[in-house]
Amino acid sequence: MIKPKTHKRKKREASSTQRTLPPQNPHSQEKLTSATQADFGARVSRRAADRLRAGHVWVYSSDIEFTELAAASAEPPALLPVADYRGVLLGTALYSPTSQIALRLISREAIRETEWLNLLQERLKAAIERRMAALQAPKGENDSCRLCFSEADELPGLVIDKYDDLVIVQLLTKGLDSPAVRDQIVSVLREQINPSTILERPDPRIRELEGMSAPSPAPLYAVDPAHPLTATQFQLNGLKFHYDANAGQKTGAFLDQHANYKAAADWARILSPGGRALDVCTYQGGFALHLARVSNHVTGIDSSRASLEVAERNLAANRDQLRSNVQVDWLEADAFTVLRDWAAAKERFDTIVLDPPAFAKSKRAVEGALRGYKELNLRAMQMLKPHGLLVTCSCSHHVSLSDFEAIVAAAAADAHRRVRLLERRGAAPDHPVILNIPETEYLKCLILEVE
Repeated sequence: MIKPKTHKRKKREASSTQRTLPPQNPHSQEKLTSATQADFGARVSRRAADRLRAGHVWVYSSDIEFTELAAASAEPPALLPVADYRGVLLGTALYSPTSQIALRLISREAIRETEWLNLLQERLKAAIERRMAALQAPKGENDSCRLCFSEADELPGLVIDKYDDLVIVQLLTKGLDSPAVRDQIVSVLREQINPSTILERPDPRIRELEGMSAPSPAPLYAVDPAHPLTATQFQLNGLKFHYDANAGQKTGAFLDQHANYKAAADWARILSPGGRALDVCTYQGGFALHLARVSNHVTGIDSSRASLEVAERNLAANRDQLRSNVQVDWLEADAFTVLRDWAAAKERFDTIVLDPPAFAKSKRAVEGALRGYKELNLRAMQMLKPHGLLVTCSCSHHVSLSDFEAIVAAAAADAHRRVRLLERRGAAPDHPVILNIPETEYLKCLILEVE
């Protein structure tokens, strides 16, 4: 049963600005070497060149000194050779003229479209092969994962998620917005995993910022084109979850948390079997349903009624997998309001999970985000019983692990609780981290015993 909404927090989105690039003055620039002259397209600052040489792949628009396009045309080129401030070739990048991230390096050499499409094919196959062990897990455990994680798989701007027999593709940069790229992706997916349906699901905000075309509503591929699969039921850790390609956030579910779902349930079994659990920002019940395997009473809070309706369906689909006497209820409400009121009313729980949306979508939002994280963690610690379990998460890249731990420690001090760190965790293995690209390490999960 979903209880009525009390308050809904407004979401804040960071704004994006774009700098107009100055034109090249051929009389004031040093001559390029013959090896790079023909392929030169963009010259970047010393700071950007140093970042690329250190292994990163992004160049911000503010770091481009000038561009020289081959010829005037209605559409900018998808690929652009990149040189440093001295004119030394750094490689070839996907070009997004309206984005803050204007260049995403795909090769350390000068390459053309044919070579890029071959690279795309090779890298996507390699990305899928790296996930094969997870996809071949015992039947009934896991049939879903992230097949491609953008920069972490050397395919900047490409995200592909598999939900059972349905595959969702997101193109997040202008340089990927072409029929040839889509055809190559479909070809590899059909060869490697042969799904029933492949759908492209764009992120509307990113599409606008990148200046991308509106994709066709038709599937990229379907075994039965007249009746493509758009909704399915997938499995994580032996539990069933509903997926609808026409609803939900991101590509539809939070696959990056699936290993943390299991860890939370494992620690709850150790510290407070049969206890009372609270899942804050439950979305479609991921943590809540895992906790329902070991707890007697689980409450999930979220501000979205639509998400809680899916959570209720997921609950019904998993009754035989949960603790026999467990009571699960859902509350549509603002997390900050509920936690403040319940802490004042001295409500008590054995386990609390905090999994809020990204509070900081830009560096300017970090200060406000830290205040939000402190408030949630403070109230949670005030409600936890002695030796209770707190699983607290942040998916804000701009909030570092050290800053997140510091704000949780500050909340513990204000709550007059001693907190023991049990585990530091991140995203699931199908969301790999590249140390040269810090943005790939965005999810932070602390598992704590609150004494």
